[in-house]
Amino acid sequence: MIADWDDAYANGAHIEGAEQFPPRWAEAASSFRKDMSERGHAELDLAYGAEERERVDIFRPTCDARGLFVFVHGGYWMKFDKSTWSHLAKGALARGWAVAIPSYTLSPAARVTEMTRQIGEAITFAAARVEGGLRLAGHLAGGLLVTRMVCGNSPLPIALQARLEHVVSISGLPDLRPLLATRMHQSLRLDAEEAAAESVALPWPVKGARVVCWVGSRERPEFIRQNDLLANIWAGLGGRTRAVHAVGKHHFNVIDDLADAVSELTKLCAP
Repeated sequence: MIADWDDAYANGAHIEGAEQFPPRWAEAASSFRKDMSERGHAELDLAYGAEERERVDIFRPTCDARGLFVFVHGGYWMKFDKSTWSHLAKGALARGWAVAIPSYTLSPAARVTEMTRQIGEAITFAAARVEGGLRLAGHLAGGLLVTRMVCGNSPLPIALQARLEHVVSISGLPDLRPLLATRMHQSLRLDAEEAAAESVALPWPVKGARVVCWVGSRERPEFIRQNDLLANIWAGLGGRTRAVHAVGKHHFNVIDDLADAVSELTKLCAP
């Protein structure tokens, strides 16, 4: 039995040198964006909606794109934006995929339901600019948001759902209900009704949904439990699922392999 739910979902307190990761991400992302802009392969701050944070960056490969890969960032729905993660486009770009990284309105300004709508609109907007297959991945909050796109009540248009080939939920939280026992639910303005409505473990997946649930082997036990939960439940509902425990990875470095064109994670996202 879990006695301290806040600790169960705390990551930084259990990762050595955790405070060094955000500035490192920001520096790598800034350098990558600058390089891609100078080479004419970046479309930055494209508006997919009227809200301030409804913006998306699209990076294009040097060849004709094989399709579109979308990465949705994490931060417990409360932190970061697209500009922190640009460098994670490297792996998919090297494999010939265009990459879109959107921002979305954070809590407490928006609730999870609104973020789901925004990500649906961001993906729709970016996919209209890039032909071919569509693949999605997201980290923590982003893992939930991209998986919502293959739920039966997906916000994506039917025609776009037909292009969607694969989803990778990285350290995702498919069941939001345990967060009601944490202090963060106050900032998220999360209540029991919304927690159930936005928990991807509860609705049926769309027919033929393919989802890989990816988590670091050194992550908090709750993240590993939640990761395996989705793969288990959706396998019984017709989804094509697989759970992966990335050996030696913790919550902050589990996404690093997206910058590596030959990593297993990148090849899942952009084959």
